[in-house]
Amino acid sequence: MPVKSREVHLAARPSGEPVPEDFALVEAEVPDPGPGQVLIRNDWFSVDPYMRGRMNDVKSYTPPFALNAPMDGGAVGTVVASEAPELPVGSTVRHFQGWREYAVLDAVSAEPIDTGIAPAQAYLGRLGMTGLTAYAGLKEVAPVREGDTVFVSGAAGAVGTAAARIARHLGAARVVGSAGGPEKTRRLVEEFGYDAAIDYRKGGLTAALREAAPDGVDVYFDNVGGDHLRAALFALNQGGRVALCGAISMYNATEPVPGPDNLALAIGKRLTLRGFIVADHGHLAGEYARLAAGWLADGSLPREETVVDGIENAVDAFIGLLNGANTGKMLVRLGQG
Repeated sequence: MPVKSREVHLAARPSGEPVPEDFALVEAEVPDPGPGQVLIRNDWFSVDPYMRGRMNDVKSYTPPFALNAPMDGGAVGTVVASEAPELPVGSTVRHFQGWREYAVLDAVSAEPIDTGIAPAQAYLGRLGMTGLTAYAGLKEVAPVREGDTVFVSGAAGAVGTAAARIARHLGAARVVGSAGGPEKTRRLVEEFGYDAAIDYRKGGLTAALREAAPDGVDVYFDNVGGDHLRAALFALNQGGRVALCGAISMYNATEPVPGPDNLALAIGKRLTLRGFIVADHGHLAGEYARLAAGWLADGSLPREETVVDGIENAVDAFIGLLNGANTGKMLVRLGQG
């Protein structure tokens, strides 16, 4: 018999900050799997900042969400019906049909995961796209060298909480992070491996970064853009490297946002500023997975997650993510997770 499944649709394209009315929670029938397919009960799915860009009908590196159709994104779940021998009932898999309770998909689009290494949800965070993003940025895009000082913006987020530990594994001598509020900055130093933390809400970002990194910055991992990139350009040493990963400070902007007014510093300092998309660094996935599994096991890459329960609260989780409500990976847990 067909399975009833709730799924989140994009009902309208947001103007500025998304509001609940831009989304709809819809009940749909999910058919039985056909040959070579599996029916998956989603246990967890991910909400991520990049999804805000997919809500705009503009050309980008990933297609926009369709209106009045289920959104998608990373998810892990359990196979509950299978017409694919390689994925029997009971298998735990990772796939890209999130934002829904059940999904039918071809078995080739579902990746079995080993929950003996880490809990299933870790494959959406430390062992998933966010962990690989931090690794690719610091290993290949803006490579960390022995003894470097590394600055990370959005340091309390999913990528940022991984970046400090990964930078240290790659040889960084000092890691500085920026986050919003005293609680997050406290945790950056006490729990997440940062040597110093800046509360950007206090203002004076350029001076605060100078104080936190008195010998300058060699690598900047940018999740924020705007004033953080401007402050980093002042602080970067000659030959500094910048990994341009995200610009969450402008995702909800309704008008063009001016760039840093000190970009000319990149010339005299011989800086390298390089944008990247994690999908272009899939060749690092196997290497990172092996390293990250070991780091998780020995405690040197601990998980950090903010969990929201129920698909009916997924939109609130996403809006909260854009407003800094999370620490670490923002996840939606469904009934069986």
